[in-house]
Amino acid sequence: MTSESVFDRKLATECADAFAVSTGLGCVVSDRRGELVYEAGYGCNSCRMCPLAGLPKENCIQVHNYGMAEAERFGGKYIYYCTMGLTCFVSPILGREGSEAKLTVGPFLMFSYDDYVSCDLIGRLHLPAARLRDTLAELERIPSLETERVEKLSNLLFMAVGFLNNVSASSRMLETQASDAIQRQIGSYIMELKGEEAPPPYPFGTEQALLQAIRQSDKAAAGQLLNELFGHIFFRTGGDLSQAKSRIYELLVLISRSAVEAGADPEETLRLSHQYIQDLPNLEGIDDLCLWLTDVMERFIDRVFTFMGAKHANIIHRSLQYMRTHYSEKITLDQMAAMSYLSPSYFSRIFRQETGSTFSQYLSQIRIDKSRELLLHPHIRLADVALLTGFEDQSYFTKVFRKQTGVSPLKYREAQLTGGGACPPARDVVS
Repeated sequence: MTSESVFDRKLATECADAFAVSTGLGCVVSDRRGELVYEAGYGCNSCRMCPLAGLPKENCIQVHNYGMAEAERFGGKYIYYCTMGLTCFVSPILGREGSEAKLTVGPFLMFSYDDYVSCDLIGRLHLPAARLRDTLAELERIPSLETERVEKLSNLLFMAVGFLNNVSASSRMLETQASDAIQRQIGSYIMELKGEEAPPPYPFGTEQALLQAIRQSDKAAAGQLLNELFGHIFFRTGGDLSQAKSRIYELLVLISRSAVEAGADPEETLRLSHQYIQDLPNLEGIDDLCLWLTDVMERFIDRVFTFMGAKHANIIHRSLQYMRTHYSEKITLDQMAAMSYLSPSYFSRIFRQETGSTFSQYLSQIRIDKSRELLLHPHIRLADVALLTGFEDQSYFTKVFRKQTGVSPLKYREAQLTGGGACPPARDVVS
């Protein structure tokens, strides 16, 4: 656990144990950087799906940190998909300045086993036979839950963590140690300034170097440069807290803007900036001001580049689940983009990046796969098969079916029902 994670570890682990035993789901306690504190049951730390599929385990931390950021944004709970397309939900454990840790439940399946294997393991990840075999063996350890139950369990975790947030008594010791270290560095820099013959001008070069370090997510360099700016500000203002706050406000604006330029989510960054601007007038001393802005800067850096890939993957997984559930209805690219709060062109681009297929190709494949199942029932008319799988009419359904399978729906049905086996397999349009 890092020195910045100040929360009641004993209560958090007891809560994770209770949740895991009572629900049969894995529950993980991790600090705000995503480092494991405790795991109860089969959680992400125990899960071998990523390495078996050839994906770096480090991606999981990024995805789960993204989940925590979204939970903060949406009121304390969030349901999302991990790198492997499995489902998790999370609630953050709050400190005075925001999330200090989190309880994450999962992974588990929230849709059918067959859909997951065909759409995620084969269609999206393109696992070769050997990796697929080993991954399927691991998948047997992962529970499957209905969507309605997931929502209720997410609410339950939210209420349990709410208890932690209410009774947790955080120690100031670690904060004091961090503040002392910052003050020593700033004091050393002020002594250097006092040795100058004339007061030096404001170090715009240092400011630009700080913003560049933020864009590069270099916390060590950013911390050093920020302390130098602190030292200059306090030296030039004579320790006047009001003047110092004015300069700190300017730095806060620059830091948040640099984070956005580097890839942080604009809406989330603006929300955080507004929150921090409200906090600034309430700080009562130079020590508090130093520690506060250092923490603010690191939180912005945490959002630079950190969640973009995870955010996109989560959007696509949610879209795919919607398509699999509502394939019989009219679904358009504009509609799916609007549900994700993205432009149609941007949604289309990330959809292809994540799935290897265009939106229309993927939707057609889902519908054709469902129609092949319905065609095995001879009492269902071809026109009804078309309508039940989202096609506007039988003629268009026949055209798309023939394009993807090489035969008409009628020929496919005849071959399957007579056991002729003459029909070729469906073409893999989503590979």
